[in-house]
Amino acid sequence: MLADTRPRVATPDVPAEPTGLGAAEAAARLAAEGPNSVARPRRRHLATRVLRQLADPLVALLLAAAVVTGVLGDWPDTAVIALVVLVNTAIGVVQEVRADRAIAALDQLAAPTARVVRDGADLIVPASVVVRGDLVRVEAGDVVPADLRLERASRLHLDESALTGESVPVSRDVGEEVAAGTVVTVGRGAGTVVRTGAASALGRISALVSATRPGATPMQRRLAGLGRLLGLLAVGLSALVFGIGVLGGRPVVDMAITAVSLVVAAVPESLPAVVTLALALGARRMATARAIPRRLHAVETLGSVTVIASDKTGTLTEGRMAVQRAVTADGAGYEVTGSGYEPRGTVRREGGAVGVPDGLRRLARAGLLCNDAALAPPTGERPGWAAVGDPLEAALVAFAARCGLDPALTRAAWPRVAEHPFDQANRRMTTVHRSCDGRWLVVCKGAPENVLAAPLLDADDGEIAALTARAHDLAGAGLRVLAVAAALVDTVPDPAAPTGLRPVGLVAVGDPLRAGAAEIARRFDAAGVRLLLVTGDHPATATAIGGQLGLWRHGDPVVRGDDGDVTGAHPAARVYARTQPEQKLDIIAGLQAQGHVVAMTGDGVNDAPALRRADIGVAMGGGTEVARQAADLVLVDDDLSTVAAAIGEGRRSYDNVRRFLRYALSGGVAEIAVMLLGPLCGLAVPLLPAQILWINLLTHGVPGVALGAEPAEPGTLRRAPRSPQESVLGAGLGRDVLLTGALIAAVALGAGVLAARWDRPWQSVVFVVLGLAQLGVALAVRSPRPARRDAGIEAGRVGNPALLVAVAVSALLQVAGVLVEPLRVLLGTDPLGATDLLACAAVAVLPGLVLRLLRPRSASGGPPEATPDGLGRPDRDQRPGERVRRP
Repeated sequence: MLADTRPRVATPDVPAEPTGLGAAEAAARLAAEGPNSVARPRRRHLATRVLRQLADPLVALLLAAAVVTGVLGDWPDTAVIALVVLVNTAIGVVQEVRADRAIAALDQLAAPTARVVRDGADLIVPASVVVRGDLVRVEAGDVVPADLRLERASRLHLDESALTGESVPVSRDVGEEVAAGTVVTVGRGAGTVVRTGAASALGRISALVSATRPGATPMQRRLAGLGRLLGLLAVGLSALVFGIGVLGGRPVVDMAITAVSLVVAAVPESLPAVVTLALALGARRMATARAIPRRLHAVETLGSVTVIASDKTGTLTEGRMAVQRAVTADGAGYEVTGSGYEPRGTVRREGGAVGVPDGLRRLARAGLLCNDAALAPPTGERPGWAAVGDPLEAALVAFAARCGLDPALTRAAWPRVAEHPFDQANRRMTTVHRSCDGRWLVVCKGAPENVLAAPLLDADDGEIAALTARAHDLAGAGLRVLAVAAALVDTVPDPAAPTGLRPVGLVAVGDPLRAGAAEIARRFDAAGVRLLLVTGDHPATATAIGGQLGLWRHGDPVVRGDDGDVTGAHPAARVYARTQPEQKLDIIAGLQAQGHVVAMTGDGVNDAPALRRADIGVAMGGGTEVARQAADLVLVDDDLSTVAAAIGEGRRSYDNVRRFLRYALSGGVAEIAVMLLGPLCGLAVPLLPAQILWINLLTHGVPGVALGAEPAEPGTLRRAPRSPQESVLGAGLGRDVLLTGALIAAVALGAGVLAARWDRPWQSVVFVVLGLAQLGVALAVRSPRPARRDAGIEAGRVGNPALLVAVAVSALLQVAGVLVEPLRVLLGTDPLGATDLLACAAVAVLPGLVLRLLRPRSASGGPPEATPDGLGRPDRDQRPGERVRRP
């Protein structure tokens, strides 16, 4: 294009530019007000972090047991308990340190340098030394270093999506403010710094992030309550056993060691390892599917999610502008599809076939010529097509390509000779192009109310009214509408005041839904999770997107952030519009107050505080670094369907923790029952302390940990989430623990009584049966049957051979306790013959067989499979996608 020879409209003289601050004054303000940087969080000491981990009730109980065994000189048991506590604490501290890096990422968003005017000269300085009162210049591609009040602006457009979530670049003019962290997309400007550092827009969001700390996860709260309960029960029952033994004439020291052994038996000391393994395996499977958990406990929190509050731009939508609808001058409407800015797609007439008629081609050509943007093809660093210039104009270039035009050839055939750029007053842009026949093509595009009007337009009232009505309908659908007019003339016109143009049509530009977004919303409903749309957009845009997703229909409530308080919003509302970053926090807090476990998705700086405040923050991998650092889960592929798969992994992990609790606690119940009821059955000391600890080591150790790797159960993503208020032993798990423990204790005591009556080594018989019966229960509580692949992340059964190997090895070691001489001496057992061992094995399998016959569909005690409404039952009065019952 002959840019240097084009006639342009003369611009009025402008006053001389200010000289900016003096160097001395700038230095004084920097010393007084501090650097233009985001405040960093105060660093917590390692000792504080360790103490936070040791405050867990289960850990505290294990520490107390370790102290007692140490005082009594039982050093092997002390070392084992201390090792478990050490590993668990180290893992917790490491995860906490990683989570505290969220604020540091804000520095990467801030501009590293800035161009300022000081003493009348332009200087490039570090952004951190910019002070209030500085005159800062910005141009296309620059990151605004501080909050500015504009003194000069030439076609200045800024991408504010990282701060506001609005995907369309915003035009700013003299006298308006621009915020730190926004990016100049088109034009240039100069402004005076009005706020820096913590006072800037970026700093205020940083303060929100630093003041927002994630609370305990649902599993952490449940396990904390379980720990307190187990602690009270273990201490009480052990004291009872201690008293009975002392009154029965047993030595005090021996009974003290026995009591401590029962405490260790009652406490599932492998629980931290099982939880860590289950979550780590879930995290690895998520990472394979391009969902990276930044905290291990994020895995299980996902399984408890009841509400997902999702941002719109870049999350449910592509985050890129695209022409979605077009209307030609004759009133014909067309639907346009394509991916991002890729110059390929389809054009279909509304209710008709695919095709590009001449009228639509003229509209696409006009939009391409009255345009300063271009498209950049994919590169090694950037896999997709990108916009060069204003994203809205780039959408018009992609639209022209989808209509079969070659942008470069078309522009070469119609060279631009004059232009009047877009301005806020007229809200339109006009260009003049030379035709091959020596005439001139005048093209104007802009807001419909500014283009579809005389004297610019030469059309009858009916034609204008029809196009105006179509523009209103498209705007009501949440699309940004541009009207296009053009005319071939014989002389070069004044582009500042065109007249006599003919309407060419309308183009409706929007941020299209991601492919499969509506299906993702349905998957969430099937899983019993309510999806909310939370956006800063206009309610018309929000409801249009909500309607496409199946979240909203006419008459449903819409919560508006600009109306005031959002915490007491309508409980059935699923669309929130005109929300500010601070209000997203209020929305999440309100949902949490109602008992929901809330996941928040987002990709911008404006989402970071809400990502931190939510029970689980989910960031898009293509979003800002601060959002990724503030989140608990990062989606590398930016695909929200991965969240549904991750929810399946979270439920799988929680099911496996409950499966382990059923197994481990039932063993503890059985051991305590044997010790309490044994004397009443004529067995004075059913088990020695060393024997109890040996059984615990074999049953709670490797087999227990292997249960954390069990595959998902059937229907994992077709059942309602657990209530956040439900105990970890809820849904019948506590009853199952008592029943299983009673079965194990019954066969162990029964075998011991019969052995005593037949003059066999009854204590060794109780020892072998009690251990083997627990190992049999480990096989009985496995995932009930092969599960199909409910989720994109490996949810189907691939088998768990580790559990079979662990049970087999533990069973051999248990039998070795009565066969191998050194172990017999260590454990105080007597040898058993082959007949005795076979009889013990036959008795020990009975509890497992009974459980297999009585077992419900979910071995972990999980909720039943849900129907598509997510509640486990149909509801004829419920509209699709809406949940009726909420915790």
